[in-house]
Formats: sequence, structure tokens, C-alpha cells
Amino acid sequence: MSFSLHGLAVARGIAIGQAVVVTNSRTEVRRYFIEPAQVESELARVRAARDAVVAELQHLVQDLPADTPPELGALLEVHLMLLQDELLTGGVRQWITERLYNAEWALLTQLEQVARQFDEMEDDYLRERKADLEQVVDRVLRYMHGQELLQQPKGQLSPQASLADGADAPPLILVAQDLSPADMLQFKRSVFAGFVTSVGGKTSHTAIVARSMDIPAVVGARAAHQLIRQDDWLIVDGDAGVVLVDPSPAMIEEYRFRQRQVALERSRLARLRHTPAITRDGVVIELLANIEQPADAAAAVQAGAEGVGLFRSEFLFMGRAGQLPDEEEQYQAYRQAVEGMQGRPLTIRSIDIGADKPLEKHGRDVFLNPALGLRAIRWSLAEPAMFRTQLRAILRAAAHGPVRLMFPMLAHRQEILQTLAQVAQARQELQAKGHRFGPVQLGAMIEVPAAAIMVDYFLQHFDFLSIGTNDLIQYTLAIDRADEAVAHLYDPLHPAVLQLVAQVIAAGQAAGKPVCVCGEVAGDVSMIRLLLGMGLRSFSMHPAQLLAVKQEVLRADTRKLAPWAAQVLRADHPAEVLAHEVA
Repeated sequence: MSFSLHGLAVARGIAIGQAVVVTNSRTEVRRYFIEPAQVESELARVRAARDAVVAELQHLVQDLPADTPPELGALLEVHLMLLQDELLTGGVRQWITERLYNAEWALLTQLEQVARQFDEMEDDYLRERKADLEQVVDRVLRYMHGQELLQQPKGQLSPQASLADGADAPPLILVAQDLSPADMLQFKRSVFAGFVTSVGGKTSHTAIVARSMDIPAVVGARAAHQLIRQDDWLIVDGDAGVVLVDPSPAMIEEYRFRQRQVALERSRLARLRHTPAITRDGVVIELLANIEQPADAAAAVQAGAEGVGLFRSEFLFMGRAGQLPDEEEQYQAYRQAVEGMQGRPLTIRSIDIGADKPLEKHGRDVFLNPALGLRAIRWSLAEPAMFRTQLRAILRAAAHGPVRLMFPMLAHRQEILQTLAQVAQARQELQAKGHRFGPVQLGAMIEVPAAAIMVDYFLQHFDFLSIGTNDLIQYTLAIDRADEAVAHLYDPLHPAVLQLVAQVIAAGQAAGKPVCVCGEVAGDVSMIRLLLGMGLRSFSMHPAQLLAVKQEVLRADTRKLAPWAAQVLRADHPAEVLAHEVA
């Protein structure tokens, strides 16, 4: 019987094929008490399984193919760190020795304990790292159950094969509760034309890797791995976030036609890579990339980015059991990113992490409201030694190429002055040590309504501004964007949000200083014309979105868009006006 499942559209495109359903080892765990004499043998079983998984992941990291997306290698490293983190291993040891739990039960109990800490985190990406921990445990359990790790089916065709081509077997679509980076790597060269997972969000690793590999994927399709049966025919619509199960022949033919249209569109987009982003009326638009790791810089250049508008530096601090990277390690990482940009500008965001983030050494036990707590610049100013270590590393890296440095979640005059004072002190410390450093443009992220309202004061102190729309929407509308109960109220087109964004763009223009948008809306093709009409001239997004956004830019005429955008801003229901075509 045909039915559809709805999830999150995280990687565009359409995949048609038969389902390969992957089971979860955690559902098969037996729970029982052991005798005191069995403690050592249970501990040994856990160690052996963990060591086997560590060895396997290390082997995968060492043998990564040259065309592997950098995100995949970075996520494998995160899994290696989690496997060896005392927070996991120490807790398991305690459950076995003190409670006499069997090894599998101890492993799952500690997973539940740590998972609750992740659930309290405000940041989407960091909260979804709970999935990484779950997959690490799942992989260890597979070894303890004597199961082979997920293997690629043999004798199948490539994803490009289809029944329309007269092939003997159809492409396959992987369906799972979730997928680990190691599983994704094993399938990288495999027959899988698409992915469907029951859990996950737009910043889950499955979504990240699917985007980087340009594979149609839908995540968060609840119970997909239970409702879909082995060998069911599926259509994965990565544009709409829909999975069609057991579709009719007519539906399959319709989506095959759409597949061909998508392939033609991608071919056309690829030809735009070296085309300058200039509107029809001659306005030059800056298209930048968001990256997470130093190695991503080269991939951003390859995708056609003119620079990096957001390097999330906190990724260098994650998964280290509180052992923060020192100045030299950070300097080498930032230098790698700078050199990877080949002379293009690199914008580094100072660490956006805080009491709600997994830096165990600096954390607190209870966070009443982590979204409003000691995070981002507030945490940096509360830890000035750590902050200046990062600032010195960034200043040193700036000697190797153009660097911009921006600060997240500024809202108060005193925060601005303290931040600038820390930068000045970091420069003085480098001069005293005789270290070479370069010039750095300083910018502020506009993420809270207070910053948008007092934007003129910000422009007195900073060289540029970057609007973080994800947080700006959240704080303006008092919506926790991770809370499913109110997620429907998260609205980029809310009149209050649009007014704040327009106010910041206009203020930047009046001051002659650049303003960029680096939130999700910057890569949303349905928002590009509105932002251009509002006067935005700099966009920063995931590299996979660059060419689609560039196409919108090339088709735009800002002279016609400006009065239309003003009409949208005046509307009580901007979405209705946005839906109308501009003449």
C-alpha cells in the first residue's frame, strides 16, 4: 500500500530505488546482573570491543579516498575522540564495578546519562552530536554481539543505473534510524542513490555528509526504519523532504522525468562556477561559504566561493574532554584555512561555545536556560586567558593571508569595548614575544534584537557586520528552534524579523560598511530576491548552495527588486507578497 513519510529536506535531488533497511543494535541488548567474579571479564569485553572499533576507524581515517568530503573525515575524528573519552569509558566502568551491570547494559546506561547532557544544549549542531555518541555505542555493541559491521552489498549496480537504462537491478536507497560517518564512508562508492533516516536534523552529520556528497537525503522521517520494509520501492524527494513508499508506476515515471530535469539543471549550474556573481543591472554580489574545519577551505574554493564568510572555530574545541587547543595548535589550524583560501578572505568567528556546550572542564551541572546563558562572547570574556589565546592564534594566521574576525552574540556597549580591549592586548602580547602577525578586519555578528536596534553604535566600532539569522529569528520571536512543539512558529518572514534585517542592511549602507548574512536564509533561493531588494550584497552559505544562489543573482535586477522588497516589508503578511513574481 502506498504512503508517504515527511522529514527534513537536507540534500537536494531525487532518488528512486529499492529500500535496504538497517537495524539498530541497541534494541537487541539484554540487561542482567553479573557476579562480582565476572567484573574483570565484563570490563575486558568492553575494552576489546572499543579497541576494535578504534582500530577500524583509524584504518578508515588513514585510507580516506582523495575525493572524500572533508566533513566525513572530521566526523570520523569526532567518533574516535568520543570512543576514548573518559566521560564514556569511565562511566561504563563504574556501572559494571559498582552496580554489577552486564557490559552491554552498562554501555547503554552511560549513553543515556551523557545523552541527557546533550539534550540540554541550545546549539543545533552540538545537540545533534548526541547522535554521534549513540552511533559510537551502537558500533561497539555490534562487535560485542559478534556482528560484522555494515557491509556494502555485492554485485549491485552504481547509483546511476536505473531500470530506464535497461539495467538488471535498480539502485538502492539506504533506510536507517541513523547512520554513522563510518557507515557513510563504507557506502561512499556503493550502490546507494539516497538516504532516509528516522532521526536527525539539518545539522546532523548524515545531513552534512549527504550535502557534501550531493546525494538526495531526507532525515527526521519518524519511524521510517520501522515502517519501510526491505526491498520496498521508494522515491526520495530531497527538495521537498518527502519519502514516497511503494509508489505507483505513474508516480515513478513522473519522478523519473523530474530526475532528468534536475540533472539538466545541475549541468547548467555547473557552468556558472567561474561566472562572476553580477546582477542584470550590474551590481556585484559577494558569495561566500560557511565552513567548519580548516580542510573545508580548499573545498569552498573548489565550489566557487569568493571567500569564507563564516569559519565556525568552535569545532577545534569540541570532543576534547575539556583539553582546549593551545595557541600553536590553533595557529596551525587557522593558517591551514588561510592558505587553503589561496588569497581569498577568511572570516573566522571567535569561539561560539559556552556553559551549555560540551567543554567538560568549563561546564556547569545545570543550565536553567542555556540559550540565554553564558555562551558565545559572554563566555569568551569570562575566560580572558582562553580568549586571548585564540585571538593571538588568529592574528598570527593573518600574516599568511586576508583574515576577518567577528564576534558572536554581542549586545552591550561594555561587551564591545571589552572585546576590542582584548584584541588590543593580544596584539601587545604578540609584539612583546616578537611573533609575526597580520592586519585583521574586525566585525560583529548581529544575532539578538538589541544588536540590530543599536546597529549604528556597532558600526562606530566595527569594520563589518554579519547577520546570524538563525539566532536573530529565535531571539526575536522567543522560539526555541529545536523544540518541535513550537518549531512551526519559527518564521524567517515574520515582519519583525524582516524589519530588523532591513534596518541592519540600511545602516551598513549608510555607513559605507559591508553587511553579510550567514544564516540559513542566505542559502535559501526563495529568499535571495528579497534580500537583494533589501540591499544585501554579501551572502555566506554551505558551499553546495553557492551555484543555485548565483543563478538567482544573475537573473535579478535590483532596480526592480527594491520597490517590491519595500512592499514586502510594509506587508502584514510578507509571505503572501513574496509569492508574487516581480515584473
